[in-house]
Amino acid sequence: MKNFAALLLLTAPLVAAPYSIEQVLSSPFPEDLVASPHGDAVAWVLNAKGARNVWVARGPDFHAAPVTRFSGDDGQEISEISWAPDASAVAFTRGGDPNSRSEIPNPAESPAGAHQEIWLAPVSGDEARKLGDGHMPAVSPDGSIVAWVYSGQLWSAPLHGEGKPAQLTHMRGFADELAWSPDGTRLAFTSRRGDHSFVGVYNARENSLRFVDASVDQDQSPSWSPDGKQLAHIRVPASKEEFPFGPVRTADPWSIRMVDPATGEGREIWRARPGMGSVFWPMIAETQLLWGLDGRIVFPWEGDGWLHLYSISTHSVSTPGGGAESLTPGAFEIEHVAIAADRRTVVYSSNQNDIDRRHLWRVPVAGGAPQRITMGDGIEWAPANLSSGRLALLHSDAKMPARAAIVENDGRMRDLAPETMPADFPANSLVEPQQVILSAADGLKIHGQLFLPPDDGAGRHPAVIFFHGGSRRQMLLGWHSMFYYHQAYGFNQYLASRGYVVLSVNYRSGTGYGEQFREALNYGATGASEFNDVLGAGLYLRSRPDVDAAHIGLWGGSYGGYLTALGLARASDLFAAGVDLHGVHDWNLEMPNWVASYDASKHPDYARIAFESSPMASVSTWKSPVLLIQGDDDRNVPFSESVQMAEALRKQGVHFEQLIFPDEVHDFLMYQHWLAAYQAADKFLGKYLKK
Repeated sequence: MKNFAALLLLTAPLVAAPYSIEQVLSSPFPEDLVASPHGDAVAWVLNAKGARNVWVARGPDFHAAPVTRFSGDDGQEISEISWAPDASAVAFTRGGDPNSRSEIPNPAESPAGAHQEIWLAPVSGDEARKLGDGHMPAVSPDGSIVAWVYSGQLWSAPLHGEGKPAQLTHMRGFADELAWSPDGTRLAFTSRRGDHSFVGVYNARENSLRFVDASVDQDQSPSWSPDGKQLAHIRVPASKEEFPFGPVRTADPWSIRMVDPATGEGREIWRARPGMGSVFWPMIAETQLLWGLDGRIVFPWEGDGWLHLYSISTHSVSTPGGGAESLTPGAFEIEHVAIAADRRTVVYSSNQNDIDRRHLWRVPVAGGAPQRITMGDGIEWAPANLSSGRLALLHSDAKMPARAAIVENDGRMRDLAPETMPADFPANSLVEPQQVILSAADGLKIHGQLFLPPDDGAGRHPAVIFFHGGSRRQMLLGWHSMFYYHQAYGFNQYLASRGYVVLSVNYRSGTGYGEQFREALNYGATGASEFNDVLGAGLYLRSRPDVDAAHIGLWGGSYGGYLTALGLARASDLFAAGVDLHGVHDWNLEMPNWVASYDASKHPDYARIAFESSPMASVSTWKSPVLLIQGDDDRNVPFSESVQMAEALRKQGVHFEQLIFPDEVHDFLMYQHWLAAYQAADKFLGKYLKK
């Protein structure tokens, strides 16, 4: 009888145990994975319920441990890790960027305020110490000093000892993209100056400054040759006619230039073709120009309509699109890229053969067939090539969230800090989202992820549609690589566990499906063509036999908040309620946030279309209730967007509720604010979507 009972337990269908929002958001989130240049070590930031620390694992055993001891949900992010060359210490930034009033994020409302600071943490376990105010640390290759940026200027301090910070430059513009020469004597950087930018070189030995190969254009991404005799950079032609949040399919072609740092003279070695790929689109990498062996440079280009890696000889004579070797051909996109320590190969993540996930591949710099490193139903990104040839990465799957890992010699992945996963994290209770491809209202095929309740055979369910932000994003068939969407994926899982059918929509103007999809005609402020995807998603759910057609809701943040508001304003008959996190409601209010000189009165035709593409233009037909959520120190979407929408909804007689976080930014820095936002959303959706 005992064996029969055991057999019943093995063969009976598993029923997911209920779990809370706090449980599904309890896993620590890793990011900024960085390999040391020498010493076979890797570091990353681990955010555990708002307490952020730097973790390090060193070969050969790669035992992981924190090297900082910050505690509490204090809202102070950690980023921009830079290794000492001997792997003895890491420099990093603590604190967020200032807003337009030079205010550092202080969502914990500390009376003392907050600062953005450069810190140094010894790997030995000694206490981390503050070096000075600023961000973007860059440790010199000889390990003697660390440079950084403060108030747009270059600063430095000794890596060892108690030397005080020193200001290196007093120049116009704002320094960015710091890159040391291999011998540690010169520091290249990008000088941002609004409608143009220069590449500058600070000579630490001579205490001199020079802007090289200057132009009226946007010069950026400086990258030193391995011998330090050449400096490559990207030139993007200047344009004052383009505004964000609309398709840009062609432009004056961008180019790669080579500079002699001794003379400051430059020459063009490669130029994109006119038409497809003429607009520069970046990869996620330490720099956009990766120097390989034999004078070759690896760079990203959309020459065939997909973001791919190409290789060019630095001795080439420039012809439009000519001389570049395609390293990753096919109908897919590359994303994270890292060059190996020996400079013979690059490792990259892509959605090749698995368009709604990411896997790692390796390809020789000189060209050849790419080799797949990881495979299966997981998601892998952020490759970090160690000096020994080993590979570290971040990975997740449908049920287990992101974590750092090392690839063993036999190809298996071993998690580096498994003890950090909470014991009550509900991995076994999560559902595996299904890939769906649906038709938008205008017939365009749209990808999505469908989360079905564990009891999906029990009649009709209320449904919720989720829209990601960006819009340059792609939700995946598993826990996401970005923190904001990691949180959103967890909430979608929670909603499914509470009986909702949840559809996450990868609408047009997002990434992952090629340049033409990303640069969709009439998207955003130029026509809101994504509304076709909102409507198509609603009609798809309404047609499903497991969905209660009278109780379909919307939720999303940022650009997803925009689409949530647009759906409620234009189709309240289809969508019963919505949760709008810091959404855009009037493109003419949003535009100055990205183009300071934007004046709607000077562009009346554009401003008219932008307003007509906004939820505010259709507020007169808005009837469904909505929950508005935003922090009032939002640097991405002006808080006035919520103020204006609340006033309009009051006049329209539409019921709305609000949850406002004083001093919080766009991507909430406080763990408690994520919990409060999702708990409020859960309560609100339950009130209006559940019978």
